[in-house]
Amino acid sequence: MSEVFKILVVNPGSTSSKLGLFENEKMIAEKKINYSSEELARFPKTNDQVDYRRHGIDEFLVEHNVKPHTLSAVVGRGGLLKPIPSGTYRVTPSILEDLQSARYGEHASNMGALLAHTFTKDFSIPSFIVDPVVVDEYQTLARYSGLKEMPRVPIWHALNVMAVVRQTCKKEGFKISEDNFVVAHIGGGISVSAIERGRCIDVSNGLEAGPFTPERSGALPTTQLVNLCFSGKYTHAEIKKLLVGRGGLVNHLGTSSLMEVENRINDGDKACQEVFDAMCYQIAKEIGAYVAVLRGQVRRIIITGGGAKCPLLVENVISYVKSFAPVHVVPGEDELSALAMGALRVLRNETEPREYTA
Repeated sequence: MSEVFKILVVNPGSTSSKLGLFENEKMIAEKKINYSSEELARFPKTNDQVDYRRHGIDEFLVEHNVKPHTLSAVVGRGGLLKPIPSGTYRVTPSILEDLQSARYGEHASNMGALLAHTFTKDFSIPSFIVDPVVVDEYQTLARYSGLKEMPRVPIWHALNVMAVVRQTCKKEGFKISEDNFVVAHIGGGISVSAIERGRCIDVSNGLEAGPFTPERSGALPTTQLVNLCFSGKYTHAEIKKLLVGRGGLVNHLGTSSLMEVENRINDGDKACQEVFDAMCYQIAKEIGAYVAVLRGQVRRIIITGGGAKCPLLVENVISYVKSFAPVHVVPGEDELSALAMGALRVLRNETEPREYTA
């Protein structure tokens, strides 16, 4: 009988913490703890919330009669670190130092490793992070833009993308170390990635490039953007919000809800249909670009994220790309499971934990 590993998963967001308790691959309990803005307003910095959020985790364990010392590992969502390869990382002093100081930026996900490490400190339980958003395995040519002052950098949905690639390989009998995939993660942001033998060698930056999304502008005509910036109509902060938060479908249609857009299309809104079709067209065009990055050698095109729950979107995109490779649809994202599986692979000695150096 195989050993049963009990894994606690901690995924902190800006106003919530998602918790999961796993026995090997099976999630046996989960909880979402919501925090009001009033609760969090008393903490000057995001990382000041760690002790407060730890209390909620302790209550979760008590609710499910789990004594902390019986845990095999605790895994947290990876935060803003320096660019690193994909994998499972042991939480080390170098990781803690960079996250505590917010060296690469302040973000709620920074608390993932900090919270996980509190269990290492209190109970000598190993703590890990898995595939943070800063995963960078770009091939050299992918880093170039047309201006040397502006190298391309990856910001993408690494955790979910790598999880669905592994899931697809397991289901289809492929080998992640041998096969290639193009993955379109479609949510509030969109990233399209080229996965070559387990490495993401190129990806559209989910914040500033690629197709427009439900709430982001994606790539824009540069001259028009420069003119807009210097038009006097917008402040620096307003321009940034226009690009991320008020762009895409929000800008064109006043909503980021794909369900609302689909309802409007079904009610005969032709202008809405055209904008939606344009977004699908751009997603498909981006997929085609990343098929080219892999020289057409692609086992599967994978469509995932919350947008993959929208049949109208999926059918539209597939109509463009189905001739490139078979298309596999994995709706939604399961970050808790992806984090747990990253830790489980290490506990089972299927992979070695990576070491982070500052």
